[in-house]
Amino acid sequence: MITNIEELYEAFDQVMEHKRWWDTDNKWEILLGAVLVQNTNWRNVDYSLTNLAEETQFLPEKILALEPERLQKIIRPSGFYKGKSRTIVALMTWLEGYQFDLARVAQKDFDILRTELLAIKGIGEETADVLLVYVFDHSTFIADKYAQRLFEKFAFKAASYRQLKNKIVWPASIGTRQAQNLHGWIIEYGQTYLKNDHVWQSGPLNNFKLKLDFQGNASIKK
Repeated sequence: MITNIEELYEAFDQVMEHKRWWDTDNKWEILLGAVLVQNTNWRNVDYSLTNLAEETQFLPEKILALEPERLQKIIRPSGFYKGKSRTIVALMTWLEGYQFDLARVAQKDFDILRTELLAIKGIGEETADVLLVYVFDHSTFIADKYAQRLFEKFAFKAASYRQLKNKIVWPASIGTRQAQNLHGWIIEYGQTYLKNDHVWQSGPLNNFKLKLDFQGNASIKK
């Protein structure tokens, strides 16, 4: 198990800026963006979010009132628009069961809430964890592709999202804001330093290693 995520956070904290990964306080916009960004880039998502804002102001009741063909047209720039439209409707329908009260949903037990999210068609593990951290104010590790590539550089290669996720011992000391910071830092660092080996060597964390002990525990050593 990887038990020193706090050390990794502190290492990032020394070299990365503190800034919000999502440039909005509207949790409905974040929720929709988390679905739309699947298998596409953020520029395409921006077009779809602009369309949704103009048409619905991100109000869930208005989104559910849209005809399926209309919703598909609005989010078409994000690609896979038929599947994503079905996921959005399923997610909004699930939230309707909570009277669209995001704060009420956020009060649910973490494991129960994650299970409910994963039961929604089109919500995979990464999207569920993003929603948990950015919409429902929980704290957990988001083991996305950048995290997997980073940890491979630290000598731990994960075959899947779940494999890396299950190896992480998530510290109780890391709250929601810190979880958001770490997620954003990993992506930003990865975009800068995971391009190739030469660029990696120029990065401030290039000397960190993950070392497994005989019990499967890991520690980062400088």
